[in-house]
Amino acid sequence: MRRIWRRSLAARFIAFLLLALALSQAIGFLISWDERGHALRAAAKNEFFSRTASLALLLETTPPALRGEILQVSGTAYTRFWTTPQEPLDAAAWRDEAWVHLATPLPSLKPVEDGAGSLAPIAIASAAAPAGPAPRWKELSSHAWPLSRPARFAYLGEANGMGLAVRLDDGSWLNAAYAKSVPNGAWNRQSILSLLITAVALSAIAILAARGITRPMRRLAAAAELLGRGESVPPLPESGPDDIRHTAEAFNRMQARLQRFVDDRTRMLAAIGHDLRTPLTSLRLRAEFVSDPEVQEKMLATIEEIQTMTEAALAFAREEATVEDTRTVDLSALVESLCDDLAELGQQVVFLDGPRLNYRCRPDALRRAVRNLVENAVRYGERARVRLARTAESIEIVIEDDGPGVPDGDREQVFEPFFRMEHSRNRETGGVGLGLSIARTIARHHGGDVVLRNLERGMRASISLPLEARNEKRGTRN
Repeated sequence: MRRIWRRSLAARFIAFLLLALALSQAIGFLISWDERGHALRAAAKNEFFSRTASLALLLETTPPALRGEILQVSGTAYTRFWTTPQEPLDAAAWRDEAWVHLATPLPSLKPVEDGAGSLAPIAIASAAAPAGPAPRWKELSSHAWPLSRPARFAYLGEANGMGLAVRLDDGSWLNAAYAKSVPNGAWNRQSILSLLITAVALSAIAILAARGITRPMRRLAAAAELLGRGESVPPLPESGPDDIRHTAEAFNRMQARLQRFVDDRTRMLAAIGHDLRTPLTSLRLRAEFVSDPEVQEKMLATIEEIQTMTEAALAFAREEATVEDTRTVDLSALVESLCDDLAELGQQVVFLDGPRLNYRCRPDALRRAVRNLVENAVRYGERARVRLARTAESIEIVIEDDGPGVPDGDREQVFEPFFRMEHSRNRETGGVGLGLSIARTIARHHGGDVVLRNLERGMRASISLPLEARNEKRGTRN
């Protein structure tokens, strides 16, 4: 769960929306808890008054012999009606009689549980003993009672019980009792179903919203990764909300500025290299007229060294500004063919069989980086053993030799351009100190790096290349 929370924006949106839903439901429940109960009781009271008033008018227009049957058929699962010849004065005694009537089942009704979970009046009456303070009759006002004749009202005190006594035109009294528990709980089938439907709808909306946000973010992350690996990236679409659009615009501007910077530097170095050829040619011609052979040889050697360093610097700059297309290649075949070519030239290079790996890269540049390291190993360590290794997160091209290695203090400095150790492992070696710099530059353009490590006998140089999901999907042959 924690992994999904860290990696998925949709999961966070859903969690926050569901939390907001739960809080809103809880706050709404606290606010409406008491109001809902009052509203339900008021509705039940109004219905009870209207039903009793209608029954009173009906009894006054029918023969007295039919009143018993009318009262019996007018009773409901929660209401009972009966008549008395005298006015009910003692409210406590009337309450006891009302509970007896409520507990008496009607012929057409059975004591069952209703759809809301409320018990029938028989169960209510059997459990509700007349306890607490005695009820008191209250004369109903004209706006609360629909008839002009007097009526008395009393609360029974249990199960939302109510009692009503109405005088008829012949002097008798119509008595009505009502008892029904009003459910005031927030968690019932309807509320739970409504909450679930709302949660599902909000989750779907959150997923759509998160996808709309994460899609351009994933596109931006992929473009940034490709740009960091030196690949050509088409401009991102500048659309969507302002925040997303401004981010895409900033990335496109950054990419354009970087490209202009690299192009300007490459053109500048090319111009410097071109302009240096004229004075170098002039110096070479002047050196030809030097009469002292020893001085002439030193001057020509110096001029040659300057020219070599200039051409190497230009090559180094061109490598950083490379525009080679990136494609998927068989990395094992690429490295193996390079080792075979060097071995045919008489160099001590051996390729050790390993897994056959496909990788998306710039093959010519990567081949040059491996060649620089292999030639460096042969030059300073007599021979080179090359192999491929795969880890959980990267692919490594490993080159090992049998040389003396590199001092720990110089292990990073050897990657600086034109750096050569004061005490070289082979004083007769050539070069201007750009081989390792170019190799690391190429590796970093692929999102990896070059690492040197001394062994008990020899040194190990490793080109580490990131193993991305898109390379995984292209497959690995074993």
